[in-house]
Amino acid sequence: MKAPPRILTIAGSDSSGGAGIQADIKTATMLGGYAMSAITAITAQNTTGVQAVETLSPELVVAQAKACLDDIGADAIKIGMLGSPETANAIAEVLTGFEGHVVFDPVMVATSGAVLADAATIEAFAALMRRATLATPNLPELAALTGMACTTPDEIAAAAHRLAQDHSCAVLAKGGHDTGDRVIDRLIYTSGDFASFEDARINTRHTHGTGCTLSSAIATLLGHGQPLDHAVRLGRRFVIEALRKAPGFGAGHGPLGHQAVRGDPSSDGSAS
Repeated sequence: MKAPPRILTIAGSDSSGGAGIQADIKTATMLGGYAMSAITAITAQNTTGVQAVETLSPELVVAQAKACLDDIGADAIKIGMLGSPETANAIAEVLTGFEGHVVFDPVMVATSGAVLADAATIEAFAALMRRATLATPNLPELAALTGMACTTPDEIAAAAHRLAQDHSCAVLAKGGHDTGDRVIDRLIYTSGDFASFEDARINTRHTHGTGCTLSSAIATLLGHGQPLDHAVRLGRRFVIEALRKAPGFGAGHGPLGHQAVRGDPSSDGSAS
């Protein structure tokens, strides 16, 4: 039997299980990966918001990551909420010499609206993007990272291209925050080549952890050996199916239905 791809997720813990480390582990597992974690922060949160956050020391975050990498190793790393610029810089050092894929989700604001990264932490994101295979900002994050307007299709494409050029990593500009009946995600390569992925918008309040789920799905699929564009396509399909199968929990932005979706990356990776 072929060993599963080893996926290390470096992110915050969501006590309600919808986002962060918990969403990453569920996603990697359902897509046939072996999930490991380095927790950067502990949050008290649910579908209505974040009630409390306590960040862990950079030393402890690094110790967790190295414990995994030095023994089991990893085929891909997903990075989410970091909590502090010191942790961001420390993780960038950990990535020195790592030869696998890195997917960086520059988490700044939770679905509920809670701010999860201050200005200094956002500035420290640059070192991680320089090492990343792919960065996955939503439109508000893309605007904050580039200082550019991200309203029209041309503006979004220009900002994503700028980010890709500045940091030498591919960029997936997620269009979920845009308006309209269609959601368009734009994948921009450092070469300037691009691909677009478009689907009908799913009208639901159960969207907690969509960004975490997508980035960890892409990391897992890259760990399986899928090319980047295919990993993005299949990762999006996993998220769409999880949105459709959300269990309906909570009074606010409810969690996705990770447990109801299983992918088969050994064939075409489509979720069912």
